[in-house]
Amino acid sequence: MAANQAHRDDNLLEDIQSRLETLNKSERKVAEAILRDPSAATRYSIAALARAADVSEPTVNRFCRGFSATGFPDFKIRLAQSIATGTPYIGQNVEPDDTVAEFADKIMLSTIASLDKARQALDPKALATAIDYLIQAKQINFFGMGGSAAVAMDAQHKFFRFNIPVMSYDDALMQRMVAAGANVGDVIVLISYTGRTRETVDIAQLARANGATVIGITNPDSPLAESCTVVLGVTAPEDTEVYMPMSSRIIHLSVIDILATGVTLKRGADFLGHLKKIKESLKPTRFPPT
Repeated sequence: MAANQAHRDDNLLEDIQSRLETLNKSERKVAEAILRDPSAATRYSIAALARAADVSEPTVNRFCRGFSATGFPDFKIRLAQSIATGTPYIGQNVEPDDTVAEFADKIMLSTIASLDKARQALDPKALATAIDYLIQAKQINFFGMGGSAAVAMDAQHKFFRFNIPVMSYDDALMQRMVAAGANVGDVIVLISYTGRTRETVDIAQLARANGATVIGITNPDSPLAESCTVVLGVTAPEDTEVYMPMSSRIIHLSVIDILATGVTLKRGADFLGHLKKIKESLKPTRFPPT
């Protein structure tokens, strides 16, 4: 088990290359087909990879399990994670000469891989604690700057439905003033991929000094994490100081969805009528489906 876990933690392409000589004849053919064009392999079905390697589909599955994957879909996600070269200021997996089809596929696969990694890293106990704070809050404020501002706005769009006063702010001065006026029972959710923005850390400390609960959706090893009441630690394999934020933003949106779902379930079945009323209010604004 320990050996398998070690293989899982390494770069998958390097792992395949290093074990090439130890594989049996059929599995080596699978490995060589993948190493010839790793990007193409992420787009293969299991049948297509079996044809490319001239082996059976059970052989492909056996090969995948040999690298600690639960099956071929899981293997493809890990393969996408291991393709990490790229063009600065655009995306880590994107090459300058990629076609539209190639870079679109890379971005989708990279996002899927990042979401899966975040899923494994999220702490259910921290999520449960954050949901309890949110459902008991007198008011909720979502703070995000830069690429995180859109996530804060999305959170407001979801949480206004819960009969709790809720706002989102993307301006540092407004965030600071709201934090200064916070009290016990208020919840402030700070969203930051790096967790190293000085203003965000200062605002978290100010809010806590005034008695507010501060939930951080951020890097668990960051200065911001140290200043929060509860940390929902999320990371993504992208350097946002060089590349545009892509998968990190999608991960944060997913965490907001988890929190909103948790609050909905905590409210119980009686609350569903309220949500239904909000949804039905939109019917007159839409053309009927075709």
